[in-house]
Amino acid sequence: MEDLFYRKARKQFSPRELLRRAVRNKRLTAVVIIGAVILGFAIFGKQGVRARLQLEQEKRSLEAEIRQAESEHKALQQRSRDLDSNYKEIERAAREKYGLSRSGETVYRPAPAR
Repeated sequence: MEDLFYRKARKQFSPRELLRRAVRNKRLTAVVIIGAVILGFAIFGKQGVRARLQLEQEKRSLEAEIRQAESEHKALQQRSRDLDSNYKEIERAAREKYGLSRSGETVYRPAPAR
């Protein structure tokens, strides 16, 4: 009566028994080995998943560098336009870069930190 209501326990195979079965079923063994080799090439090959992930990471870092360079370029273009047209900006740049001052004006500079 117990056979009707309970599952039968599966037979546990030892590694030696599994190896023996694999040797007997040569077609399945060949398919598994070929599949493992193809999977290995797909993951670790020259155009595999690892190489793709590495290239995508490199692409993201280069895109970040490009965005940073573009923002710096825009800021420099704006500064150039200001220096071309704004007299006060020209005067400020001359004061900062060359230490120039107007006649009768006294310039105070802080002492360098020690």
